[in-house]
Amino acid sequence: MRILKRVSQLFLRRGGKTFHSTMWTKDFLFKVHPSVSQAVAQNKPVVALETLRRGLRPLCETKVPLLPRSVSLKGKSVSDCRLEELEHLARSKSPLKVSRRDLPYVTSKGLSGGTTVSATMIAAHRAGVPVFVTGGIGGVHRNGQNSLDISADLTELGRTPIAVVSAGVKSILDIGRTLEFLETQGVCVATYGASKNFPAFFTPNSGFTSSCNVHNPSEAAELIASALSLGLQSGVLLAVPIPEEHAAVGHKIQEAIQTAVTAVSSEGIIGRDVTPFILQKVNDLTQGKSLQANIALIYNNAKVGSQIACALSKWMREKRSKSQAQHPGKPPKDSDVVVIGGINVDFIAKGKTKTLHFGQTNPGSVCQSFGGVGRNIADSLSRLDNKPLFISATGADANSDAVFNYCKHMNTSGVARLEKQNTATYCAVINENGELSLGLGDMDVHQQITEHYVSQFEKQISSANLCVLMETSPAPPSTMSALWLRIWYEPTDAEKACKPFLSDAWKSLSYSSPNIAELCMMNKTLGLMVPKVLPRSLDETLMVAVALSRPLLENLHCLVVTLGPDGVLLCGEHNAGSVNLQPRKQKLKRQLCALHYPALTVTPEDTMNVSGAGDSFAGALMAGILQGRDTDCCVRMGLLAARMSLASPHPISPILTLDSVDPNKVQAQMWPTPRFIWVD
Repeated sequence: MRILKRVSQLFLRRGGKTFHSTMWTKDFLFKVHPSVSQAVAQNKPVVALETLRRGLRPLCETKVPLLPRSVSLKGKSVSDCRLEELEHLARSKSPLKVSRRDLPYVTSKGLSGGTTVSATMIAAHRAGVPVFVTGGIGGVHRNGQNSLDISADLTELGRTPIAVVSAGVKSILDIGRTLEFLETQGVCVATYGASKNFPAFFTPNSGFTSSCNVHNPSEAAELIASALSLGLQSGVLLAVPIPEEHAAVGHKIQEAIQTAVTAVSSEGIIGRDVTPFILQKVNDLTQGKSLQANIALIYNNAKVGSQIACALSKWMREKRSKSQAQHPGKPPKDSDVVVIGGINVDFIAKGKTKTLHFGQTNPGSVCQSFGGVGRNIADSLSRLDNKPLFISATGADANSDAVFNYCKHMNTSGVARLEKQNTATYCAVINENGELSLGLGDMDVHQQITEHYVSQFEKQISSANLCVLMETSPAPPSTMSALWLRIWYEPTDAEKACKPFLSDAWKSLSYSSPNIAELCMMNKTLGLMVPKVLPRSLDETLMVAVALSRPLLENLHCLVVTLGPDGVLLCGEHNAGSVNLQPRKQKLKRQLCALHYPALTVTPEDTMNVSGAGDSFAGALMAGILQGRDTDCCVRMGLLAARMSLASPHPISPILTLDSVDPNKVQAQMWPTPRFIWVD
């Protein structure tokens, strides 16, 4: 349990609190490289680049570090493609040019191509990257007022909230009408530098002006942040003039462009062939100087874009710090809890008979849901006004796309998407009463939740008030004795429940919520006596649970023993006739007691599945503890959440809210008085 050890080390480093709440979208046809997802999730500066196509082949032999690219490969839009993939496209004899218009066709046919500005904006926005660098954007073509030849880049800027850093509009276009069109689309256009002069790609001044200018990366970052905060759903165009050392040759290039434009008419070049023709013609007339200037432009734009991305990241961190300083007693909820565990795609097959016959087809129904104990608890906490950081791992496949789409309400920024891995899947076969008959699982990806990966979230873990761990998670070391550093161990399997108890690491746990079989395994691992046969009656079960809990409570603050349809047994410190769920900061000699709460009844007809009832209970109980509620209220919140789960096809009911589990607002059956038992 090295990861659990690492977690408790992070808890011991509690310093200034760091809060994190970035979310990003994952769509089925958009594949985001894990390095990009992780950088976006951690609010690190990231820049997108347009795909390099036929006009700039030599640039593929250069590298701009840490800048993800966008490309369409085999029907998927890919962010952060590898250099060899770019080289494959650049050396292709007839690479596809993929704009917004072309995305449906390319994805449906599984084709490959280079994305234009508009398509790259879409890919970058989907990946959560706010800054995109290109050479020059498209615009209104000359005589466009008659031909209506207008680039999709302009309309994309009007409907996709992303900052585009470019050298302005390609100089072969009608710059004046392009700026007018951008104004109509509501696009904020700013020149990067001391003046408002709008550049003409190869020359620093086109004769037109931008609506504003920004002097440095900090001003640019503030402009972008303001645009994103307003929620206008339109982009920002930052026009960067050509570097001074290339401005002189730029004027000569501009003359060559005029010559090339004239040749377009005389040679009858039309449509999408115009731009490649002009670029090649200009390259020939300038003896390659236009290509060199073009490369210099892109390098300069990439440099400026990177500086802006860094400034934007810094601006967001500083704003968050100021907010924390203004509200020191109200830290953001997303740092209260860290949950480390599995995330699964579940397939629930429910038979229509009480007895299922193996080896033959049984009548029933099959539904898909999303589970995993870690995901379920994080889901439950998220729906109950907490914002836990969920740390897990999935594959980079269709199942993970579905998972992330379903979990948009959660902070999944700690979930790694790993190539060459399958997202964990679980198939449960249950009878008409909702009882499990058979379960099959492919959980290998959970082994990728390693100590090294978890250590990347050091700040979030060290500032959390509670950390929830499974068998796949790290175990705290025996050196962690302060009970107010709360770690909740949630066993998920009787055979694996022993892992934290193979060393003294278990002594650093604050809470655990085993069932009877898991509690027996914990004791057996510690060399303690356990019953050879599990108890049958409720009275016997309670006696055995109390006896098995007693030695563990020498170090744990509280044990929550789940009893299935018989409810739950709380074992811990006695406080005014109840069990104290809020741990003390100092270990004191204490009297121990137990409380048995019966479960709320759910008829077999109303039971959809039992796979998430325990997780719903645990999540709601944790939410009550974190909100400082009394023990009775916390337990009843958990019981109500479990009942909602049983009646839902999903492990965690999608309609779970604080109001839906508030004992003062929900008219449940007559609440029975919990049974009090002395442990000492």
